[in-house]
Amino acid sequence: MKHFQRELDTIKKMILSLGALVEQRVHRIRQAIEDRDVDLAKEIMHLDHEIDEMEVEVEEACLKIIALHQPVAADLRFLVAVIKINNDLERIGDQVVNIAQRVVRIAKRPVAPYHFDYSVMGEKAEAMLRMSLDSLVNQDLDLAIKVLHLDDEVDKIKDEAYDRIKQAMADGLTEDIGYMINLLLISRHIERLADHATNIAEEVVYMIEGDIVRHGKLT
Repeated sequence: MKHFQRELDTIKKMILSLGALVEQRVHRIRQAIEDRDVDLAKEIMHLDHEIDEMEVEVEEACLKIIALHQPVAADLRFLVAVIKINNDLERIGDQVVNIAQRVVRIAKRPVAPYHFDYSVMGEKAEAMLRMSLDSLVNQDLDLAIKVLHLDDEVDKIKDEAYDRIKQAMADGLTEDIGYMINLLLISRHIERLADHATNIAEEVVYMIEGDIVRHGKLT
């Protein structure tokens, strides 16, 4: 039993290490957007394999424990939740890379008058990720639920970015269409990042309460 508990503790350390790495990458991509830093964006893209490798290691470790120990109840919920959180963290890493690719493209052009300021949106998405990971570390149900309610705020900002860029298109600035599409995609990738942070919070609720709260089933 002590050996099993040690393996669970190791899994927890692994998922928290991955979470810390992903959170660092999210913070750095925010800097790259703000500074239009091509070198930083390319560095982030180059290092994506680190997240991918850790994600595989966590999944394999969870599956090994399930196969060898056949856990039940809270221990099984923990492992199932970690597998899902692990996947969401890897997908956040993918969104960071997607944003980095867009930064490389828009940095080639001067800042346009319709350029959207992503700082508030990025701050909120990063805060959601940090809070979801903190709720995991501390098994904090209230904090996890708070994350779920923040997702609408990010969605609203994404809609504002869409409306601003759509208006620029309507104003006939068609020579900048590629640039505008990249601006629009940045907002979409940040919004997806926030969605994955929300998924993590949902899994924390499941881990603690055993309740599945996806698809608006939060009570």
